[in-house]
Amino acid sequence: MQTLSAIVITYNEEENIAECLESVKWADEIIVLDSASEDKTVEISKKFTQNITDTGKISYAQKRNRGIDIAKGDWILWIDADERVSAELKKEIIEIINSGNNEADAYLINRKSFFINKFIRHSGWYPDYTLRLFKRSAKIRFNEAKVHEKIIYEGKRARLNAVILHYTDKNFEHYINKLNNYSGLSAAELFENKKKASLVDIIFRPVFTFFKMYFLRLGFLDGYMGLVLCTLSSFHVFTKYSKLYFMYRR
Repeated sequence: MQTLSAIVITYNEEENIAECLESVKWADEIIVLDSASEDKTVEISKKFTQNITDTGKISYAQKRNRGIDIAKGDWILWIDADERVSAELKKEIIEIINSGNNEADAYLINRKSFFINKFIRHSGWYPDYTLRLFKRSAKIRFNEAKVHEKIIYEGKRARLNAVILHYTDKNFEHYINKLNNYSGLSAAELFENKKKASLVDIIFRPVFTFFKMYFLRLGFLDGYMGLVLCTLSSFHVFTKYSKLYFMYRR
């Protein structure tokens, strides 16, 4: 029987962590990498595992690589604190890791994201495949990036059928706070790479983002929340390039 290590990165996730860890409690090992949480995240996590590491304020890529180094399972499953492994996904993962004829060493898993009051099925948010399940022997590493670090891996991949449930934004305020944070990080990354923001970027990129999400990717089929999501996403692009513009002005 193959063993599975489930790894979660946390920072002030007391509202999410219990449901997240409950959804992976069937794993052989649960590893929590905490970034000095100031709420009850660690206290709640101890109800599910004692394998908790305080990583401090290192980058996400460093945290993910440390988790891989700590893991003892034959397979590794990455899950974020605001995600849940569905019952169907649990069954599929168990079948995959115990199969003697694995199709690949790494598997992409589709995420189904919840935005404020409904699951989004279009708008470019779904399907959303990310590499989350892989053999420890595949030696996967994460590269450094301010936003959405990427996996370094050139081996054969496959896709699972079941989904991870992603409760990304439970209210409007949470999205706005995240928008402000991520737009700043994205602008800083562009600035470090010597990219500049023109009026074309500031004016037309947001317009194209809305058009692409709402019309080309059928965001209008997500109803009112699709309209809200596509509008806010275009505003995110506007904010990112505006921040970049003012970085050069300073």
